Amino acid sequence: MAPLWRALAIYRFATVIYVVVAYALLAEYYARPWVGWVVVAGIAGWTLVVTVLYRDPGRRAPLVLVADLAMAAVAIGVNPLVDEAARIDAGEPTLALLWPSGALLAWAAQWGWRGGLAAAATLGTVSIMARGELTRSTGDNVLLMLLAGLVGGYAVDLFRDSQRALSRAVRMDAATRERERLARSIHDGVLQVLALVQRRAPELGPDGVELARLAEEQQEAVRQLLIERPDLEHRSGQVEFCGLLRSVASAQVTVAAPAEPLWLSDAVAAELLAAVEAALDNVERHVGPDAPAWVLLDVDDADITVSVRDEGSGIAPGRLQAARASGRLGVDQSIRGRMRDLGGHADITSTPGQGTEVELTLPRSAAS
Repeated sequence: MAPLWRALAIYRFATVIYVVVAYALLAEYYARPWVGWVVVAGIAGWTLVVTVLYRDPGRRAPLVLVADLAMAAVAIGVNPLVDEAARIDAGEPTLALLWPSGALLAWAAQWGWRGGLAAAATLGTVSIMARGELTRSTGDNVLLMLLAGLVGGYAVDLFRDSQRALSRAVRMDAATRERERLARSIHDGVLQVLALVQRRAPELGPDGVELARLAEEQQEAVRQLLIERPDLEHRSGQVEFCGLLRSVASAQVTVAAPAEPLWLSDAVAAELLAAVEAALDNVERHVGPDAPAWVLLDVDDADITVSVRDEGSGIAPGRLQAARASGRLGVDQSIRGRMRDLGGHADITSTPGQGTEVELTLPRSAAS
């Protein structure tokens, strides 16, 4: 956006030069020329100040933009103090001429078409009040300001959208190139070794058959992780969690997530995904490696909820308490402990013969 603000600064200085030259040529026709020169000096001084402020994105605060719009309104509204009522009624242009449009364009640059439209409506109202009535020339000027705010702001919105799209495309291209490089290395190493184990291990007997099955599973997992895994969107310190959650999908695991992106901090996303993977690991170990499981992500204004459900035989009453008492803390630490550390909680619902559902709930306030 820096080039846009530089162009706006050039435009504002050009309008200042136009105001100075035009007033120097026409000052004798005004009723109080010295007041006009004070206004012109104020316009030039404020332009210098606000241009310096706008150079730093951190200083483009709402208060500065409001002050900028207020100065533009004053430059329009002060016209009755400089000119005679007869000249104003005759439709003579205001002393500020095009200069107030700089503030309007600043609002459009900062807040898009909504900001541009709001600034245009404000300046248009002041223009009508300064004239005392809605004349044809004033109406034309107000319409032009509304169009400038609307079209200028819409162009800024399109520019921002295109920048974000370009940034995503660059990141995805870089991620694709890196994944392809890793895929080549893994194909020449890890995947070939796993394929060899898968072919030769059955010769070792029953244990070898099990080893071959595990090698096949790991081969498929590695391939999905580094070759077929979809690109994940990242931005500063955050990851798009819906895409990350879909990475656990497989022939046995069905994942349902909203189409809208869900941005979580890297640390929160990693821990929440680890809790989901721990729940899926329990399904594989206690229900079976080929048992189906379903993962559902639900998001509302208050909470983020991830449910992991299976159709196994369920958990016998008292089994989790017995496991905790005997020192087996897998569920407590890998699932409940993680959610507790994140500021959320895990609820495990199980009925013998009807499967198990693990519901991980995290407040939106703890997810950023």
